[in-house]
Amino acid sequence: MQAIMVVGTTSHAGKSLVATALCRMLSRRGWRVAPFKGQNMALNAYVTNGGAEIGYAQAVQAWAAKVAPQAEMNPILLKPQGDMTSQVVLRGRAVGHITAKDYYEKFFDTGWQAIQESLSRLGQEFDFLVCEGAGSPAEINLKHRDLTNMRVAKYLNAPTVLVADIERGGVFAHIVGTLDLLDPDERQLVKGIIINKFRGQQDILQPGIDWLQERTGIPVIGVLPMLNQAFPAEDSLSLLDRTANKTNASITIAVIKLPHIANFTDFDPLESEESVRVRYVSPGEDLGYPDAVVLPGTKTTIADMLVLQRSGLAEAIQNYMHAGGTVLGICGGFQMMGEYLADPEGIEGQDGRYKGLQLVPIRTVITTRKIARQRETSSQYPQLGLPIAGYELHQGRTQLVASEEATSSLKFDFLFEDKSLGIVDTRQALWGTYLHGLFDNGPWRRAWLNCLRQQRGLSSLPTGVANFREQREMMLDGLADEVETYLDLAPLLRSP
Repeated sequence: MQAIMVVGTTSHAGKSLVATALCRMLSRRGWRVAPFKGQNMALNAYVTNGGAEIGYAQAVQAWAAKVAPQAEMNPILLKPQGDMTSQVVLRGRAVGHITAKDYYEKFFDTGWQAIQESLSRLGQEFDFLVCEGAGSPAEINLKHRDLTNMRVAKYLNAPTVLVADIERGGVFAHIVGTLDLLDPDERQLVKGIIINKFRGQQDILQPGIDWLQERTGIPVIGVLPMLNQAFPAEDSLSLLDRTANKTNASITIAVIKLPHIANFTDFDPLESEESVRVRYVSPGEDLGYPDAVVLPGTKTTIADMLVLQRSGLAEAIQNYMHAGGTVLGICGGFQMMGEYLADPEGIEGQDGRYKGLQLVPIRTVITTRKIARQRETSSQYPQLGLPIAGYELHQGRTQLVASEEATSSLKFDFLFEDKSLGIVDTRQALWGTYLHGLFDNGPWRRAWLNCLRQQRGLSSLPTGVANFREQREMMLDGLADEVETYLDLAPLLRSP
């Protein structure tokens, strides 16, 4: 089995993008390709057909390789939840919570065994792995416990490419410093350097490239421009790079940027709509009066809800709703919309019972059992009978409250044929669902957007559109096409 390892001089250097492009490029050449990331720290997750939870970026890379995502592609997923604590997802299943100190001191052997077993299983099914590192491979205080960078590269004897972000400045120092901090047996695996996010003229950069190649003895195999490809990100820092400006946008959707926002890849299909402007609003910022407000998923529902309440944003959302605005809650955001949330066992670190946003008549209890599964159903709103596919990923049991007080002014119905997945008020102003990937369903997304457009007196958009996965395929092809024009793969491929 051949393999390529992709590491970066920093976080956010472009490792995931390069690995994704490589998956599609190698798949086109006839390889049976699989992505691999031994350990990932991310709040964007995906649920495989087998009910395993993995990093969303690895799911996208699997789709780029034209194979189904599976647990072995990301055997360790860490989901931060504050106070230096993360939930550990091992081989696709949540196994508990651990502090950073205990993780580095106690988890190494268990983690490395899971990584080796996953690589062995992938080796039986695939003939090429595209492996992605995490952060930097040269964190000298952590290298002896690092599970996902050069330890994997050495284990596979994988030709390694080092990706550097020139937009940050100091790109040559980043590259030389990283290489100097690698052990000799690690450095000898680095067969190529990629300079990413370049905005200038190549001839101005070329003297630096010449010096770098002479200084390191490693070829620069690509200088990638700042690509305009939409790409699912692993952490919320990437939201800072997103712009809300669209010249043709006729409606605005405000997504609340919760402190522990999770699965904000749910909104990629909305970002792809030319008529929609997606604006991320942090606690403390002015909500304004958008066409809809979305409360997204979060790893710490209660803690993030308390932040909304302390910052005044919760009251702003309530006032917005009472003034006729539309509010949609997804997963943790759906739970927040209810009368109260209870965490009797302190699973999220906030034991007790807490008053919710009082928008919809539901009550939620956080439970130890984590639900992770693919779902297929059909819609009851805003259009009857639309096929819906997505996935559940939550800890909590939610019940609709039938009290007279809760339903006196608003009447609620079930959003889907499967009644466990969401509710909607009959005015279609309040929506709540446990289903991630809802907007991936093109006809449903357009039907919901048309509800918003009708409130503005705008004409309806056609609903006979493809699901987002077809658009994603075109985006992955476009990404591979563009990267391939700038990248020389030869140094990374072993001779037969």
